[in-house]
Amino acid sequence: MVNILIQLRGLAIRLIDAYQLILVVYFLMSWLPGAYQSKLGEILYRICEPYVGFFRKFVPPIGFISLAGIVALVALSLIQNGVIVFFNFLIRLFI
Repeated sequence: MVNILIQLRGLAIRLIDAYQLILVVYFLMSWLPGAYQSKLGEILYRICEPYVGFFRKFVPPIGFISLAGIVALVALSLIQNGVIVFFNFLIRLFI
């Protein structure tokens, strides 16, 4: 059981890391004109915008700069830390 929990923890960490990377690519695309209209831009929009859009409701832009992406990445990092703590707790229960 412990091995399964360790593997699930590793999978969860890798999935969150991958989503963080996808978010960074999505944010960097805003620097390229017309990048969101490309096929990759449309795919990333469908993957990232529901999550980032949640933060856009609560984090107002400062001038022309939106801080929602940074807040979304920080929140995802905190979620990842919570997942690690949760799995470590479960692993300790079964040791």
